Amino acid sequence: MDQDNNSEEDSVGPSEDDSQSSFPLGLSDSEAVEVLWQVRSQRRQKDPELPETVTRLTTPEGSIVYLVGTAHFSDSSKKDVATTIQAVQPDVVVVELCQYRVSMLKMDEKTLLKEAKDINLEKVQQAIKQNGMMSGLMQILLLKVSAHITEQLGMAPGGEFREAFKEAGKVPFCKFHLGDRPIPVTFKRAIAALSLWQKARLAWGLCFLSDPISKEDVEKCKQKDLLEQTMSEMIGEFPALHRTIVAERDIYLTHTLRQAARCVEAPPHAEKVPAVVVGVVGMGHVSGIERNWEKELNISEIMSVAPPSRLGIVMRTMLKVAMWGLLGYACYRASKGMGRVILSLPTVRSLLPDIRTPSC
Repeated sequence: MDQDNNSEEDSVGPSEDDSQSSFPLGLSDSEAVEVLWQVRSQRRQKDPELPETVTRLTTPEGSIVYLVGTAHFSDSSKKDVATTIQAVQPDVVVVELCQYRVSMLKMDEKTLLKEAKDINLEKVQQAIKQNGMMSGLMQILLLKVSAHITEQLGMAPGGEFREAFKEAGKVPFCKFHLGDRPIPVTFKRAIAALSLWQKARLAWGLCFLSDPISKEDVEKCKQKDLLEQTMSEMIGEFPALHRTIVAERDIYLTHTLRQAARCVEAPPHAEKVPAVVVGVVGMGHVSGIERNWEKELNISEIMSVAPPSRLGIVMRTMLKVAMWGLLGYACYRASKGMGRVILSLPTVRSLLPDIRTPSC
């Protein structure tokens, strides 16, 4: 994927069936492109009947963005995404993912289900290496939350994004953008915004999350009023966390959606025409994107990461020393045990008299 304006882009070409059924023989490349463009235009519904989870936004140039609000563990959200893309035949599909989470688009449901449940030492080390000590540990705790939901529902997260990727591949000339802020930036800014006491409270709450979750609870996340109530509760508990994880990403997603909605070139004369975009985001981001849609946005401000504090450096150093100390002690105990085992072997015991120092 080629990086463009802080978003990832992948040009998804026409499906094999389209190219075989739509092309008369003997067409030049430019004629074939024009035919495919016309095919897509004919499929595009001018006044589509879309799910109630879809919000319509417009730009001054006349481009249209269909914003699909989803619940991340929902079969009905997948249907909403497929219905919208099939109806509007977009030029661009933008999803709430970044390059660090793109792997979920290509994994099958069974593999993702296993990955979500399996949090091992390798994942912890990778998270710390990627995000730093505190942010990495916080990411692992959030993965634990995801694993808890996965176990409760028997469903892997991100089904709506995989559905969007699949459907985009069926639309001629449709491009696919990763529209979310890189997750290491989000975690580092979130951790930096919390006090030590808030970090401890948050970690405690995530560690001991055990409330049962049903599919009905997940579907309720698509109701704006319920979601706004939940968000209000979270603002009261951790306002800094809400700002960095939700509000700042609302701004970033708005930026990438507006970039995607720039006019496109229509064949055969590369005439600039308004674009049609489908955005697939969690329902919790929809109202924020609507509020920011016509505002001046400062993206550089929400992409900066403050250097680690002295306290953070000290804590990281102490944790590393403790880990190395435990490892060294384990190796010491293991070596003593191994030495006793080796010395107890009959072959070794038979050699001991030969290697003793002879008496004078």
